[in-house]
Amino acid sequence: MKTRLALFVSIASATLAMVIVVTVGITLWQSQSPQKTVRSIATATGVKIGGPFVLTNHNGQEVTEAAFSGSYMLIYFGYSFCPDVCPTELQNIAVAMDELGKHAERVTPVFITVDPARDTVAFIKDYVEAFHPKMVGLTGPQENIDKAARSYRVFYAKVDDASSTEYLMDHTSYVYLMGPDGKFVTMFGANTPPEEIAAAVVQDIKERS
Repeated sequence: MKTRLALFVSIASATLAMVIVVTVGITLWQSQSPQKTVRSIATATGVKIGGPFVLTNHNGQEVTEAAFSGSYMLIYFGYSFCPDVCPTELQNIAVAMDELGKHAERVTPVFITVDPARDTVAFIKDYVEAFHPKMVGLTGPQENIDKAARSYRVFYAKVDDASSTEYLMDHTSYVYLMGPDGKFVTMFGANTPPEEIAAAVVQDIKERS
């Protein structure tokens, strides 16, 4: 157990540091410069988030980040067997989509699994469609999931439980807002009210128009 924990900490430390930098940067930006655009957060922090990926959507089609070009994305990394956090965050995204009204047509909610062994195409299809009709579920080979997670500074690890036949996944829980140009705009911590997520999207839309 100690060995596994030490390994997990070692792998996650660099990524966690990046997440902390971005989170602190967002907090300071919001408190000190409320008139700046949400889009400027990425520049202010200097941390690159996002990048190319090759994954399979919930309809069995191979897709890359180019498939979402021209559309905002609300991205969440999680897994369908998650008992509480993931369903809550995906529900928040779904409500945020409803809050967007006419602007929702410009946004694609995206769920990327960190547990591709269980989250097959067929399984995540039923899962994401239960939350929102526009939500896209992405899975794929473990190495492709790993690459996507690294580019978004997401860390995760399998947690074995000797008393159960199932397992849980430890993972970061952020919703990432990516612009229509594929670049990072901002991110939202766990339990961010859907209204705040929608407001950030609308603000960025207005700033770009």
